[in-house]
Amino acid sequence: MTIEEAQQAVDQWIKTYGVRYFSELTNMAVLTEEVGELARVMSRKYGDQSFKAGEPTDPADEMADVLWVLLCLANQTGVDLTEAFRKNLEKKTKRDATRHKDNPKLKL
Repeated sequence: MTIEEAQQAVDQWIKTYGVRYFSELTNMAVLTEEVGELARVMSRKYGDQSFKAGEPTDPADEMADVLWVLLCLANQTGVDLTEAFRKNLEKKTKRDATRHKDNPKLKL
């Protein structure tokens, strides 16, 4: 599935099952909440904390939740994420072409 197809799938799901999009501000708050849930899983799976009984343990599901809400926000605000990501990758490539390779902190 491409990013464009994902945006379309989310839009179709919202129109079929979701009645309407939540407001942009509500979805921004939901995105923040979902990122927090991902952080919780990551800190327990890869960090020093342990899972509590019944807590979600799958970072993939939490990442998909983050992506879902991000796709909602993109649809609501008219952002073509495929194009936005292409431009962002180009920007990073120009800006950071040697930055990380030259960083002594990253040398093994």
